[in-house]
Amino acid sequence: MASITFKHVKKIYPGNVTVVPDLNLEIQDKEFVILVGPSGCGKSTTLRMIAGLEDVSEGELYIGDRVVNDVAPKDRDIAMVFQNYALYPHMTVYKNIAFGLNLKKMPKDEIDRRVHEAAQALDLEPFLNRKPKALSGGQRQRVALGRAMVRNPAVFLLDEPLSNLDAKLRTAMRAEISRLHKRLQTTFVYVTHDQTEAMTMGDRIVVMKGGIIQQNDTPQNLYDAPCNLFVAGFIGSPQMNFVDAVITEKNGTYRAEFCGSGVDLPEHMDKKALAPYVGKTVVLGVRPEDVDAVPAGQPHHLDAQIEIAELMGAEINLHLDCQGAKLVARIESGYKGREGDPAALVLNTKKLHLFDKETEQAIAH
Repeated sequence: MASITFKHVKKIYPGNVTVVPDLNLEIQDKEFVILVGPSGCGKSTTLRMIAGLEDVSEGELYIGDRVVNDVAPKDRDIAMVFQNYALYPHMTVYKNIAFGLNLKKMPKDEIDRRVHEAAQALDLEPFLNRKPKALSGGQRQRVALGRAMVRNPAVFLLDEPLSNLDAKLRTAMRAEISRLHKRLQTTFVYVTHDQTEAMTMGDRIVVMKGGIIQQNDTPQNLYDAPCNLFVAGFIGSPQMNFVDAVITEKNGTYRAEFCGSGVDLPEHMDKKALAPYVGKTVVLGVRPEDVDAVPAGQPHHLDAQIEIAELMGAEINLHLDCQGAKLVARIESGYKGREGDPAALVLNTKKLHLFDKETEQAIAH
């Protein structure tokens, strides 16, 4: 049983610097949970508290049903993988992977079995006699994973393990780590600032800001129903477009007026939630993939001008000026418009998000 529970956990550094003010979080046994957020949001501190590398200032931290506030890192049955690999340069890959097992004075044949099992799973067998300097970045990261694997820990902790790799390797290693989790059936807690990693790997994502959990949800729910402006802007690439809009109502139909035009709000939006905002300015959010550029003269369009057209291969990111509001549309690469051209935009109104301008909390999706 390797669930992890934070009960009113605080982390306060000398000088009364509070990094984590009041953390309540439960991670289930065998779950893959991602802690995500910008630099300084407290995600790595949270991970290091689980590892025992940072003390808990207040509150209780459980691994399984045991309070581990005062338990030494070596006695917590966890393994940690760092972004800088932390390999011993003078040792071979075999000895690096076996290092923790040798410290435990495990029988040599058991060490050998575990090392070869991990090396086979991670495609490292041809490199067991090499030193780390003779390996690529991806291979070194796999060695670090192997060293953690052979210990059969109850909990895997991964602190930005892919941030030193190039884009192609990162994509391959994301799949590698996801497969590893499925194979090992162990609790994984993974820290990253990269929301693409978070969306593609985790069973559940915990979005943090200033040491406070903003939303704790599945990747799909974070994307479809962000609870506030911060989460809406953080999840998704390119990030969600935000414009000020005034809510109007006529004969039971609600509209959002913005950029010299407006759109009818979808029927599924909660009318009771919208009613108090009639005549008020809210923040309207729409993702770039829900903005389409169409030939001029189409009904229900917004007039805009193309500022930058970024070809992304199968898609183009159009950066647009819409009466002073800046929007991004992600469209198919066949689009012919170029920088300086006018563009007519149509929004997928079923995918609109509305946020309170003062509290920044979601009103309706």
